[in-house]
Amino acid sequence: MSGEEAGFEFEVRHKAGYAFEVRFDWEEVPVLLLDEPRPLGLERGPNAARLVAAAAANCLSASLLYCMTKRDPAPGAVRARVRGRMVRNDRGRLRIGALEVTLRLSPELSESSKRERCAALFEDFCVVTASLRSGFPVHVRVEDPQGRLLHESG
Repeated sequence: MSGEEAGFEFEVRHKAGYAFEVRFDWEEVPVLLLDEPRPLGLERGPNAARLVAAAAANCLSASLLYCMTKRDPAPGAVRARVRGRMVRNDRGRLRIGALEVTLRLSPELSESSKRERCAALFEDFCVVTASLRSGFPVHVRVEDPQGRLLHESG
């Protein structure tokens, strides 16, 4: 069983204003500073909504890379762009309404014989995106280096 299957634990410490430090449970990971957008915070780091979007993009990218390469992907094999849409719920509270994640593959990956098979599988293995989809839509596109659509879902 991997450590992720067993769970994880880390600390989030208030610094000042609306800034917080995240101290992860891996010794080699540097402290991450979180902050809120202006005018509430000073934008010295990403806020929680941006971290959620980054987590989805990272998870989708890693899942697709693993399916296509299994080991040691070449640097720059995939690039992700994330667009988040904030909405107000029926009580007027701000929420993440949707995410759009576009993955752009390197020329080598876009030509891979595994591309079609992996396009049908990788989203289901992304823990973060699968979890988020129970709360809001996550639209995913995979493009070749020229921006031509290779896969779309959500």
